[in-house]
Amino acid sequence: MRCRFAVIAAFAVAGLLGLPATAQAPSRFDSADEARAALDAARQQQRNARARSERLEREAASSRETSAKARADAAALAARVQQAEASIAAAEARLTLTDRERRLLDRRLSARRAPLVRLTGALQSMSRRPLALSALQSGSLRDLVYTRAVLDSTIPVIRNRTAALRGDLDRAKSLQAEARQAVADRRDSEAALIQRRKQLTALAESERLKARRAAGGADREAQRALVLAEQAIDLDQLIGRLEVAGSLRTRLAALPGPLPRPADPPMARVSSAPSPRPSATEPPTQYQLPVAGKIAAGFGEAAASGQRQAGIVLSARPRALIVAPGAGRIAFAGPYRGFGRIVIVEHANGWISLVTGLGTLDVDVGQNVGAGSPLGLAPAAPGEVTLELRQDGEPVNPLDHLR
Repeated sequence: MRCRFAVIAAFAVAGLLGLPATAQAPSRFDSADEARAALDAARQQQRNARARSERLEREAASSRETSAKARADAAALAARVQQAEASIAAAEARLTLTDRERRLLDRRLSARRAPLVRLTGALQSMSRRPLALSALQSGSLRDLVYTRAVLDSTIPVIRNRTAALRGDLDRAKSLQAEARQAVADRRDSEAALIQRRKQLTALAESERLKARRAAGGADREAQRALVLAEQAIDLDQLIGRLEVAGSLRTRLAALPGPLPRPADPPMARVSSAPSPRPSATEPPTQYQLPVAGKIAAGFGEAAASGQRQAGIVLSARPRALIVAPGAGRIAFAGPYRGFGRIVIVEHANGWISLVTGLGTLDVDVGQNVGAGSPLGLAPAAPGEVTLELRQDGEPVNPLDHLR
């Protein structure tokens, strides 16, 4: 009975050594450590996006101002889109780790295949031979007793080895189940992403139309921004000229309106001019990265050209959603030579954000956006998105101001 038990276990192992993969994992990662780091980062991005969407949904529900509610709704939906994108990234990392572990297990089981098959054949031959015939074979009874003793001492070793192999096979089946679940999660996240992108596109287009109707001079401002882009030598000069225009616009908006004529001019007193308020220097209260992705280059690092990075560079997934890093006003939105489509956001207190590397744009010049409002999508091919934050024209590290 013990011999037949070993035979059955050995045959089970021999039949299940090569388990097929449920799905091929993406080859975006060079090592298991990189895949694990990507998985941890994607899960953190999921949690952050979920927290942002829940907070923005509460703000939208409690807001009484129509425009503020619309911006909060758009930012909340954008956060849900980024949550779905992070879910896809997490599923891909899980699938990569599962596939790597399964391949290692397959190689380990394949190394045990040859000796196990030979042992299975020998035990199978002995199990088919009746004990009575063994007594008739050539040799003494002592040889027969010796053979039985060897088998009695071998069977526990076989049982231990087959137990370890059964554990490996159980792990292989578990890996298959994990891979199937990762594929299902990725499929569900992709379906949710498609649905949320449709909703976001419709909402963003509605906000653009409202902004165009509300700002009669938006077209003229957009034309001036394009002219400045044509005349500017580089991005620094473009940002500087936009800062001058924005500063002038802010000062004009702060001027007091015409005073009503008093009913009795002789009795009217001349009021003293209001004392100017000191200029605030606080950065945006809520500031975030425009896209979920790995930081490819940090602030101040040397670029290929030898110049220092004035911002940070993020590796973006194809068609990833890009959002406004902070609340403000769109000062420029359009293509700029060598940088793809770019967006410049004017924040309060002399702060400006520059986002480059967009594939599509969902905002217009003059439009007010909230932190997390959609700006557009990354290109269809994997690329890089750059974020620069400037205070009065001077670049600062955006990572120091994340909220």
